[in-house]
Amino acid sequence: MVKSNMNAHSIAIWKTNTMSVSSVGSRDAKIVVVGAGFAGLAAASLLFQAGFQNVKILEGSRRIGGRIHTTRPFSKNVIELGANWIHGQEGNPIYQLAKDHDLLVEGISANKVMCQPSSVTPRDYFFKEGGKLLCAGNIDQVCSLFSKLTSKAFESELEDRYRILSLGGYLDAAFAESPLAASEDGWRIFEWCKRSECTDEASSSLYEVSASEIGYYIALEGGFFNSLGPGGYQAILDVFLESLPLQTILMSKPVKSIQWDLNKKSLGTESRERSHPIKIICENEESFEADHVIVTVSLGVLKQHAGAMFEPALPKSKMDAIERLGFGTVDKIFLCFSERFWPEDCAGIQLVWDEGPEDKAVYGSQTEGDGWKKTWFKKICGFDTVARHPTVLCGWITGREALHMETLQDGEVADICVKLLRSFTGWSVPDVSQVLISKWGSDPWVFGSYTFVPHMVNGVKEHEAMAAPLPLQSKLPESKPLQVLFAGEATHVNFYTTTHGAYLSGIREAQRLINHYSDKALCP
Repeated sequence: MVKSNMNAHSIAIWKTNTMSVSSVGSRDAKIVVVGAGFAGLAAASLLFQAGFQNVKILEGSRRIGGRIHTTRPFSKNVIELGANWIHGQEGNPIYQLAKDHDLLVEGISANKVMCQPSSVTPRDYFFKEGGKLLCAGNIDQVCSLFSKLTSKAFESELEDRYRILSLGGYLDAAFAESPLAASEDGWRIFEWCKRSECTDEASSSLYEVSASEIGYYIALEGGFFNSLGPGGYQAILDVFLESLPLQTILMSKPVKSIQWDLNKKSLGTESRERSHPIKIICENEESFEADHVIVTVSLGVLKQHAGAMFEPALPKSKMDAIERLGFGTVDKIFLCFSERFWPEDCAGIQLVWDEGPEDKAVYGSQTEGDGWKKTWFKKICGFDTVARHPTVLCGWITGREALHMETLQDGEVADICVKLLRSFTGWSVPDVSQVLISKWGSDPWVFGSYTFVPHMVNGVKEHEAMAAPLPLQSKLPESKPLQVLFAGEATHVNFYTTTHGAYLSGIREAQRLINHYSDKALCP
């Protein structure tokens, strides 16, 4: 992974780089934020901190948090249906906020917490079809090589012959040159590694992800999996909410259209200047006038609705970015059992197929048609233990297979998962007592999970186009500046897919407005 040189600068933006605008007459500017996820909450919090008084957040759903969804379905302990970890520590404002408020898992904040505390070191059990437990040594060697190969891509150290390939194509070519490729089960374990990586990339397949562009993603130092304490991500949301005045967030206000650049409109027979250049209209026809709107909806929502949501239409550069960037689905399948049936040292049960979906030949044979739907369950990497839930396992599934799973009944999915566990392990696996399944792909407020850069797409260009405020520079000065601003993880070049990327994008857009009004105050 790329080493970060951001240190504490990002945190300083939130804490010290905020100029007050209350003394320059801009505190009355009307600002509407669309979406109450991390980006929207961060933007609103910083704007209030800077002295803006008229800030409202419109949230379409009946729940705050966006892709943060902390629940307690099985007991008093939390289950995260959405974001699970804080990725990285140094320069990560979410990690720092959690640390400052004692929200991290004490003593093991930098680790991926899966099993209950124990004197036994937990490990993953890898099973082949038919119930054979694979040798840990071979697994460790293949997984270690896979990690080194992906690190080269993230660190932008790929040879030229690999840069034109998809991530899956590069990994196959590089692994084929290793002696491990000729080892027993080497390719099968490698296919599992690729399947697992799909959950990080939110893609249907690594053959659809750019190998060269992921080098622009920055992995912050200090541990990739940082676990939150018993309050989960909801505890961080609560910190944000405490910083907002009452009635800032208006719930169940789905936005139907955003009319912008209205400062000169023909009204009857005369043309006059409007007091506010923006009008936001909700599905119930309720409307809000504004000087600025910060749009923080997901890339999935923009893919579905951007064409009809904005009037005038978004510029071609932004519509192209919305179309070209990938937005994949990652779902979780929580299986709650009446009793634990796996060994004390088991951190997860991983499924190694003879012919898995990330095998190049299998992928090639399933690019057309719906044949893959018959074996959708093969995309499940395995079932991990869950912190503070001694009888719960969590399966992960991505891409088109996840979308197909969402169309099935929960009971059917649970039954298939139990059959997989029984056939692979040979253990006595009881029936599931409760099941909980995330369905981000069909969630109308998200339509997916997070962003990836597809093969042959210029990620930097498209992320920057996503973040560009409207009107574009070419349309100034005849239009009022900074009317429509965009935030969310898909708008961040280096931290897309992450909660801190979403947060920092909200801070970026709030700071853009703060700087705008500060600059106006300095003008003679």
